[in-house]
Amino acid sequence: IADAEPFNPVGHDGVGPVRLQGGASTPTTDFTVVLSHYLPGGTAQLAPQEAETVYVVLSGELVMASDGVEETLGAYDSVHFTAGTLRTVENRTNLPASMLVIRAKR
Repeated sequence: IADAEPFNPVGHDGVGPVRLQGGASTPTTDFTVVLSHYLPGGTAQLAPQEAETVYVVLSGELVMASDGVEETLGAYDSVHFTAGTLRTVENRTNLPASMLVIRAKR
């Protein structure tokens, strides 16, 4: 974690992601792994998935919405989206939430 690369994705507010795998200094070639910390009220705006993506909530609670359906995910819940799927993510609680984002590279 000490070598993780922080970055600021477009359309994210109150989110602190760090790239664990898939950056310039890692050997992965087919996917990326990101650890994202969502502060209370943190959001990822409606956006299409760039590639096949799996989200795994590690702690806290996050609301994911896609195709008009909202689901509240807690610790160890996961969701899979295909490329092009529109989704939002929101932390509606007063506590931070953490999640792994595993995404295929295009």
